Amino acid sequence: MKNHIGVIGLAVMGKNIALNMSDHGYKVAVFNRTTSVTRDVVQEHPQLIGYETLEAFIESLEKPRKILLMVKAGAPVDSFIELLLPHLDKQDIIMDGGNSNYVDTIRRFNYLEEKEIRYLGVGISGGEEGARFGPALMPAGKRDAYDEVKDILEAIAAKAYGEPCVSYIGENGSGHFVKMVHNGIEYGDMELIAESYHILKELGGFNNQELSDIFKEYNKGELDSYLIEITERVLAEPDDLGEGYLIDVIKDSAGQKGTGKWTVISSLDEGVNTSIITSAVYNRFLSSIKEERVRASKVLLGPKVEVVSKKEDLVEKVRRALFASKIMSYAQGFDLLSKSAVSHGWNLNFENIAKGWRGGCIIRARFLDDIARAYKNNPQLDNLLMDEFFKDIISNYQSALREVINLSITNGIAVSALTSAITYYDGYRNAFNPANLIQAQRDYFGAHTYERLDREGNYHYEWFE
Repeated sequence: MKNHIGVIGLAVMGKNIALNMSDHGYKVAVFNRTTSVTRDVVQEHPQLIGYETLEAFIESLEKPRKILLMVKAGAPVDSFIELLLPHLDKQDIIMDGGNSNYVDTIRRFNYLEEKEIRYLGVGISGGEEGARFGPALMPAGKRDAYDEVKDILEAIAAKAYGEPCVSYIGENGSGHFVKMVHNGIEYGDMELIAESYHILKELGGFNNQELSDIFKEYNKGELDSYLIEITERVLAEPDDLGEGYLIDVIKDSAGQKGTGKWTVISSLDEGVNTSIITSAVYNRFLSSIKEERVRASKVLLGPKVEVVSKKEDLVEKVRRALFASKIMSYAQGFDLLSKSAVSHGWNLNFENIAKGWRGGCIIRARFLDDIARAYKNNPQLDNLLMDEFFKDIISNYQSALREVINLSITNGIAVSALTSAITYYDGYRNAFNPANLIQAQRDYFGAHTYERLDREGNYHYEWFE
């Protein structure tokens, strides 16, 4: 009996997703370019069937062959595609489960379609644990190719409310695009939580255990989510190499793998405001210049931080500010998905996307149910903020967000993402935008023309007469 599916690439994610498939009754062939890695993995996990040549690996698979690439994004994916092609038959399926740029996925999809090989770009979220026990999956490409692998993907995916966290996303590179936006929202989410932590630490004067307890309480209500849950745990973790808490000895400099930046670039290309995500990316850039910031701290003056007297009030206001801002971050992400779907001709189902993020992935959160419901009620929703449920929350919580931002700025605490959230809200809800002055300025110095409110067409005014 031939193997049901093959996995190429046996680093952490590839190995764990292969084991996940095996746990669900599938015969899984595995291959790694470094033969010793294949041997070590199979020796440790004999339920996997290892092959030392690509030819033997491909020959072992039932037809149409189903091959999942779990290799580093970029050139390695193209390299393996070329290595596979001479050995594949028409209608075989190649899936890319890495963090590939959706533009590359579109190019590969078109290239392989000419050769009658079916290609699926599969966004995967959940990290090592998700890959092993149930990730969120975002597959896209030819629908018939998805139908061939649907049972496998549904089996290994995380389950939320009894439903697998996977559905067919859409055409060509849309799966990797949705995964990219997922990661962009993740950037914004993490920055908002970090700013909230900073406010509570500085203005509330809470110690690490108290901060952990606060986030534990947050996680019992509207903010219930994976990132709030792990924040509670991180803040309470003792230092394994010294005394005190681990969080206090971790360098305040955050790295990135690029998907957040890709999201921002895409939003610029599409003309969509993703200011919260953009703030998160920029703050990671700022965090990376630690030595420069230390020098600046000795030279540049700011206000003295004063701990508030009403600490419990601060805790509740920060909770409201954080939840309202998170809603706006997701609203920006879904707005980018909506506008990009039109640009690329994708037929995206936002209800299914929200449902697919309810389990397994990094941004899984209780209120994704409410997002799914919003798009079920109105698939053509202009913006998540226009849904009655979310409109009421923002209406009730915006005063807390404004107070928290004002208090932070007064005390010299940087809250770029929180500030971006309320600025986005005020800009979106306001029928007037001072861009009329910008139009006039552009026409003045460059004769770029302007549009009028009272009649159609483009006009130029002779400012110098």
